[in-house]
Amino acid sequence: MSREIALDTIYLRETPRIAHTEYSLGYHTNYILKKTGATEINLEATRKFFDIWMIDFLWNTNDGLHGDWEKFGRATDMGHAEYAIDGSDKRIPKECPFKTIEDVWAFDAVSEYGLPDFNEQVKAYEDNIKRLSKDFPDQLVTGGYYKTIVSGAIQAFGWEMFLMALSDINKMEKVLDSFFRFTLFHMEAWAKTSAEVIIQHDDFVWTSGPFMRPEIYRKIIIPRYAELWKPLHKAGKKVLFCSDGNFMEFAEDIVNAGADGLIFEPCNDFGFMTERFGGSTVLIGSYVDCRDLTLGKWDVVRECIDKTVDLAKKYRGIMFAVGNHLPPNIPEEMMEKYIEYLRKKLAFIP
Repeated sequence: MSREIALDTIYLRETPRIAHTEYSLGYHTNYILKKTGATEINLEATRKFFDIWMIDFLWNTNDGLHGDWEKFGRATDMGHAEYAIDGSDKRIPKECPFKTIEDVWAFDAVSEYGLPDFNEQVKAYEDNIKRLSKDFPDQLVTGGYYKTIVSGAIQAFGWEMFLMALSDINKMEKVLDSFFRFTLFHMEAWAKTSAEVIIQHDDFVWTSGPFMRPEIYRKIIIPRYAELWKPLHKAGKKVLFCSDGNFMEFAEDIVNAGADGLIFEPCNDFGFMTERFGGSTVLIGSYVDCRDLTLGKWDVVRECIDKTVDLAKKYRGIMFAVGNHLPPNIPEEMMEKYIEYLRKKLAFIP
């Protein structure tokens, strides 16, 4: 029934309990083994763990057959800080291949990376969603795309060159449009698949809010989102927009552009979001901040759970999540406190 709870939530239908998802659970390997009694992390153990944790929805994006841009053209590997417990995900940054802002202004993502055969891309996406849905039949698995317009530019140029190139937005708009055209190809491919829900991911702001002038978002970025979503809506898909950072200033613009739902971090006030969009737009998040879990502030976490659940009881379309992930440095004791308390609250158990 878990999958149905997620889908009914996204369709703003009544559900027997509040829907739930989390991110980065797979990093908690020791905790998963203890919780499930398994001896190794495998599909069976993961399924069992998701059931214990009442996970209804699995966040999934796929950048397509040409998604590894460094294989097809110039891209900037900014490295990766240690996140996994064993530090296996750490990468040292590489030198940016773009030496001048003129190099950036002359860039075209479609020409640089090329697009795969459309039918091959559709098949690859369909194979992806079918495999994941078979592996996790009790969860709703999304389709989606990660390196959308702004995230695409960051991936290609790195932060320094991207910000420098934004000094002339007239020259930069055609560059951003090339990332839009590259993304549109993939949205049109996802529209041909059986995926019911699509995530459009674009980290287009910072934690402090927008890093570009508001008119750039409203005249250049968000209208292109609306175009990305037309083929998806025409095919009957639901679209969930996802971004790190604080995008409260643009939340109404995103919804008006056609987003059926918003996935956001706790730097976006959950009360603000529900006050404006509760009952009419899917909201995936909560008041809970993973930093409070990491630091063992249980009283704060419990209060945030209570506040979120109180709002979720009033509006359809709310899915509970710690929006800034559950990183592997959260103590197991806090993980256990969190889920045991949350399970009761989601199911309306006193």
